[in-house]
Amino acid sequence: MTTLLVIAKEPRPGRVKTRLTPPFTPREAASLAEASLADTLDAVVATPADRRLLVLDGQPGPWLPAGFEVVRQCAGGLDERLADAFARCTGPALLIGMDTPQVTPGLLTVDFGEGDAWFGPAEDGGFWALGLAEPDPALLRGVPMSTPVTGAVQRERLVLAGLRVRDLPRLRDVDTAADAEAVAALAPHGRFAARLARYAPAVPR
Repeated sequence: MTTLLVIAKEPRPGRVKTRLTPPFTPREAASLAEASLADTLDAVVATPADRRLLVLDGQPGPWLPAGFEVVRQCAGGLDERLADAFARCTGPALLIGMDTPQVTPGLLTVDFGEGDAWFGPAEDGGFWALGLAEPDPALLRGVPMSTPVTGAVQRERLVLAGLRVRDLPRLRDVDTAADAEAVAALAPHGRFAARLARYAPAVPR
């Protein structure tokens, strides 16, 4: 059974995308986060999978499409929360976050026959996707998160475990206003781009 997982926060003002404030207000930042999450979930819905799981900090809202199981994130650091997400899977699983609304079903359709792990590096030094043919929470626990070397450390952990690692394209997370503008340009027809255009005067040029 192939599982696609999305780990996300409920898009509430003051709780998500705080690095977008300023130039955006907390409400605008949360609105952009909601659009990013909605685009991400749409891509997951359009990707072949046996199971789709939203690992959520908060409550689901009208942005959640049909076809997802929703489970609460566990307590602890991000490494523990990612590990717990994989612990809920009994077969091949690919996990992504809510910060890459430019993601497509093509990027998410991976063949675990070609490798034991799929790794999607992010431009900020982290990673936007991690796929494991045999989910093992221990592969994530203890990896330092939200640092410039997070991705390198995580990928090395996979290699040292003897896994055949295949790489996905490098993507840019939406963390800052500059990120938002660059990512919207890559997916101009999505909700995120439309929402950003509504707030365009706030983006510094």
